[in-house]
Parts: sequence; C-alpha cells; structure tokens
Amino acid sequence: MSSSSCLLLLPSVPRIKKEAFANIRTKRDASTSASVSISCKLKPAPPCPLTLFFNSNPAKQKIVLVRSRTETGSGTDSDTDLATLAGEDSAAFDLKNQKLTSWVYFSVILGVVLFLLQLLWIDNSTGYGKAFIDSVSSLSDSHEVVMLVLILIFATVHSGLASLRDMGEKVIGARAYRILFAGVSLPLAVSTIVYFINHRYDGMQLWQLQGAPGVHQIVWLSSFVSFFFLYPSTFNLLEVAAVDEPKMHLWETGVMRITRHPQMVGQVIWCLAHTLWIGNSVAAAASLGLIGHHLFGVWNGDKRLATRYGEAFEAVKRRTSVIPFAAIITGRQILPKDYHKEFIRLPYLTITALTLGAYIAHPLMQSASFLLHW
Repeated sequence: MSSSSCLLLLPSVPRIKKEAFANIRTKRDASTSASVSISCKLKPAPPCPLTLFFNSNPAKQKIVLVRSRTETGSGTDSDTDLATLAGEDSAAFDLKNQKLTSWVYFSVILGVVLFLLQLLWIDNSTGYGKAFIDSVSSLSDSHEVVMLVLILIFATVHSGLASLRDMGEKVIGARAYRILFAGVSLPLAVSTIVYFINHRYDGMQLWQLQGAPGVHQIVWLSSFVSFFFLYPSTFNLLEVAAVDEPKMHLWETGVMRITRHPQMVGQVIWCLAHTLWIGNSVAAAASLGLIGHHLFGVWNGDKRLATRYGEAFEAVKRRTSVIPFAAIITGRQILPKDYHKEFIRLPYLTITALTLGAYIAHPLMQSASFLLHW
C-alpha cells in the first residue's frame, strides 16, 4: 500500500508542499465546507502510509499522524518521529525553561505539606492517623481484611476524585482541585503503607524462599525496574505541587511506547516481587488489592483520556498497548533508532538515585513505621 488517506477536519485546507506530494486529488463534500478528503501519493512512494487527523475543536487542535502497520524498517529518525506524535513527549526536562522562583515555591509548598502531614496525621499526639487506623482495625481481627479495607478506601477516594476532576476543576479551578486531591489522598496512602510495613509478617506463611539462591537478586532487580514504570505525569513536580497549573496530559514517548499504562505494570512487578519475598497472606492480600486498583485504573484512565482528547487519544491507543511490548511486537509501535535516549533524561536519572536511596533507607523506613504503632 503506497497511498495515504488524509482526513482534514478544519475550516480550511493547509498548504501542502509540491515537493512532498504528487498526484493530489481534492474532493469537497457538498454538504459541508469544513470537511475535505485528500488522496495523495508520496513521491517517491515508500511503503509507509500516514493518516492525518485534524481536530476541529479549537481547544484540542492537534495534528495526528498515525503510522500504518504496513510501515517497514527498524525505526525512524527521532525528529521525524516526534513530528508524528498525537500525544506529548514524556519525561522531557529542559533546564533553560526552568524558573528559580518556581522551584523555590515548590520547596516551600513541599515543606508546608510535610509539616501539616506530620502535625495533622502522622503524630499520634496531634494527628488523626492512628484514630483512622484503629477505626479500620476494629472492623476485623484479620490483618488481611484490614489491609484490603485500607486499600479499598484509598482506591475509592483516589480514583473517585480522579474521575470527578473535569467537573471539580470547572467549579474550584485546577490548582485548588489538585490541593484537594493531594490533601485527601496523601494521608490515606501513608496510612496504608505504614500498616503494610508494620504487619507484613503477621499473616499466614505460604512459602519461604528468602534463603533460596538468586531470590534476593530477582526481588531487588524487579523492585528497581518497577519504579521506571512510573506514569510520566509524576515527573511534573511543579504541576504535582500546583505551582504550575495541573493538566491532564496525553503522553506517548518513553515508557508509553512499551505500555500505555506503565503505573499498572510497575505496580504488578513490585507486588509480585514483594509477595515472592515475604511469602505470606498479608503480602498476598496487599498485592491483590493494589493490582485490582490499578487494573481499574487502566479502564478509568483510558475513559478519561478518551473524553478529554477524543481522536488524538484513539490515535495513541491504536499504536500502544496495555500489555508491555505487545504493540511493538505486533508492529503497531515503531521505535525510533535512538529510542534509548528517551530514558537518558534527568527525571529517570533522578528515579535511579531515589530508588537506590530508598533501598538503602529501608531499615530507617521500617523503624519510623514501627514507632507509630499503627
């Protein structure tokens, strides 16, 4: 197949360079002046048809160049590939575009958040964290049940507020809604994590492989790799802290080429690794709850992006996959020749350092959790 079909949903047709196309045939639909169908043949005509989608909504005007599955070759030049994106380039960080004042604000906000979290939730003498844990623990004597209930509460609040984001931002604004979202989700996440750390060995032992050769190395490597599957929006710290106006992004490069839902994949890897290491019913219950929450997030996330981005999301969806590497294997995702450069970026270097630091700090994290008696 050597021809390309171009569907232009714009009030006018953009100028097409003569050297790029030959044999352009234009057909205007008599029923509307906003739709023009152009059939064009590339010159020379390599086997790489493209489909263009121009969104007519002014708030969503994007050019989407969708590479056909018939495209051959090992990859494309990175500049050319970026030009064909329907979504955004993930984990991009340009130091020249950073403002010192923004990071000063971020540092101040982070300090205030941590102070309030300690005062109002973590500190047993002033906060409500222990009372919350005690109330949930009173529901059952089973640590497995309590673990699942804590995850269910967090998942309901977290996914529920995410689903209400569009409506909430219209009412109180994007920054205020982000503060509300973080202010409710963060304490619940801390409670769930602390309870898991404190009770991870309280369940029924199902297997014991901690002394088996190679198990520690497998668990360590899997846990390390899992953090590289963080959703790219996590790297936008200024938006996370509402210094910059938070946005719902449609990412497409980097880890998104491997899987459209990296957060789910990373959570599954982490859960399997820790369940293998701990080997008891509490770890299994925690993994079941967390994986279930993230599988729901796959459906919910796609639904929200489809509502926000329409055809642009459908274009990304067609050339990505939920299952890791599936789109690459089936030829729907063509990796650039220099794909590795999409990971050699400051956010991923930072993740590497933080993940190694978290591993080293494991004893400190465990000691701090035990002191809370949650």
